[in-house]
Amino acid sequence: MKRNYLILFLTSLIFSCNTPTETISLFNGKSLDGWIIYGTEKWYVENGELICESGPDKDYGYLGTNKYFDDFILELDFKQEDNGNSGVFFRSTVDGVKVKGWQVEVAPPGYHSGGIYESYGRGWLIKPDQSKDSIVKMGEWNKMKIKVYGDEVTTWINENQMIKIKDSIIGLGKGGVALQIHDGGGIKVKWKNINLTKLN
Repeated sequence: MKRNYLILFLTSLIFSCNTPTETISLFNGKSLDGWIIYGTEKWYVENGELICESGPDKDYGYLGTNKYFDDFILELDFKQEDNGNSGVFFRSTVDGVKVKGWQVEVAPPGYHSGGIYESYGRGWLIKPDQSKDSIVKMGEWNKMKIKVYGDEVTTWINENQMIKIKDSIIGLGKGGVALQIHDGGGIKVKWKNINLTKLN
């Protein structure tokens, strides 16, 4: 009997450590409140959508939260117009247009959307299987989900799991969420429904 109680206790402990506690909207559909612009690229709100677009400098640009988030599930919609090379950073910090942390890739089909790239570090940590290249729909709304818990990260696009990775260095990371616009010019990406659920 004592053994059964112990198993029940340990099981409940495991589940309680990965339980959603609070869901917050990171984008209110009206303004960039709660975000910080890094760089000179364009970030603006139009028709309830958050839009990033290349500016005259054609440099990297970031829009980062003004708060840090450790363990969470992040869900958002994105639409790539023109060249859609972008990304979603987690547990990351930005200084000017230099970002330190981890990016979930958002790119045209065939360019590893949903994979994890470590900026100014080890580079690509994991890429989705090539069979998943067609999951991202260019010029259409796509749904992305990112789960970050301890040293484990899982990503989904349009309800398809793209990658899952455990990494001790990610487990030590501290920082916020940031959206990226790549350098080179000619890029435009739209975002909406950006919601983050904190995990215990």
